[in-house]
Amino acid sequence: MTQTLTRPTEPAHVRKEPAGNNWITWLVGAILGVIIVALVWIGWKAFTGTKILFDSTKSHGWFLNMLFNPTSAVQKIIVMVLAIALFVGVMALILFLVDRERVPNGTLVLGFLGPVIVAVSVGLVWPAVKTIFQSFRKFDQFGRDLGWNGFHNYGYILSIGKGDLIINTVLWVFLVPIFATVFGLVYAVLVDRTRFEAAAKALIFLPTAISMVAASIIWRYVYYAPAPSGQPQVGLANAVVTAFGGSPSNWTLKFPQATFAMIVVMIWIQAGFAMTTLSAAIKAVPDDIIEAARIDGASGMRLFRSVTVPTIRPTLVVVITTVAIASLKTFDIVNVMGGNLPNNDILANAFYRQITVSQPGFAGASAVLIFVIVLPVIVFNVRQMKKSEGIR
Repeated sequence: MTQTLTRPTEPAHVRKEPAGNNWITWLVGAILGVIIVALVWIGWKAFTGTKILFDSTKSHGWFLNMLFNPTSAVQKIIVMVLAIALFVGVMALILFLVDRERVPNGTLVLGFLGPVIVAVSVGLVWPAVKTIFQSFRKFDQFGRDLGWNGFHNYGYILSIGKGDLIINTVLWVFLVPIFATVFGLVYAVLVDRTRFEAAAKALIFLPTAISMVAASIIWRYVYYAPAPSGQPQVGLANAVVTAFGGSPSNWTLKFPQATFAMIVVMIWIQAGFAMTTLSAAIKAVPDDIIEAARIDGASGMRLFRSVTVPTIRPTLVVVITTVAIASLKTFDIVNVMGGNLPNNDILANAFYRQITVSQPGFAGASAVLIFVIVLPVIVFNVRQMKKSEGIR
């Protein structure tokens, strides 16, 4: 008895590669390349002072004026609608081509990735290159380029407050994630599966929902300056200190006391995020692992250290990395509470101040230093995530 062998058929959803149309993929790739080069060239010309698309000092038609310099609310709404319509049109074209059998697969890939590549190239890669270039240039008080300046901009940023700026930045990057994560983890464990768990978590999460400017204003009253002799203290911190026989202090003026006082504010804000994320991770720990550990005699701190923490390690890494990056780029708290004092400064606030006084060279150096500091944090995050995937 013979058995007939049938040839397996391809699934219906598999799209066959059409033959002879690969030139379309090369054409689309060339068009994307031309668009990227053109946009970068226009940006470079604008950087060197030559306006290509729009020059505000010259007269233009009403459409160009509305498109590049909308002034009224109606014009801004029209520009927004045009941008949305352009996006919808491009996506509709891409989705339309997906069902065309004669369109090569490579063309479809470029169609989907093309807008992303253009956006990343023009909105991320080019500004990064431009910022690095500016960090080695000298500018006058009006922001005009005066030529090559070497590493002078970096030396100036590193010397602000006699080096206190870098010390403050490092303290923010290390202390805030460590204390916020530890506090959030301990709090999440203590309130887990308790009667008032929801209310207890909401109490700690509330500061996370407050803007940093509002939180800074609240804590300015906590750290309020000492009251005149014989009068009650306005600030809560000085009121507590004087109640125990101590002397009131200017909490946000002296270094390094001011740095630690502002770091407390950031920990207060970020602890809620850490607690919420870690609490969800703790609840996701399988019950059978917990029961097996208890059968083996583990309980209390040993159970927490040997079972809970290793299980939620990927979440811990994410929380620490996220809080560290948020601390590195925070300028709101320092800007509101620091009193514009060099000894209270961090890189993010220095970057903002240099931009506001038309010094892109110093601002570029600050931005590059921020990237240099955050790079080890990102590398640590990637390595820990790979290690966690290897354990799985």
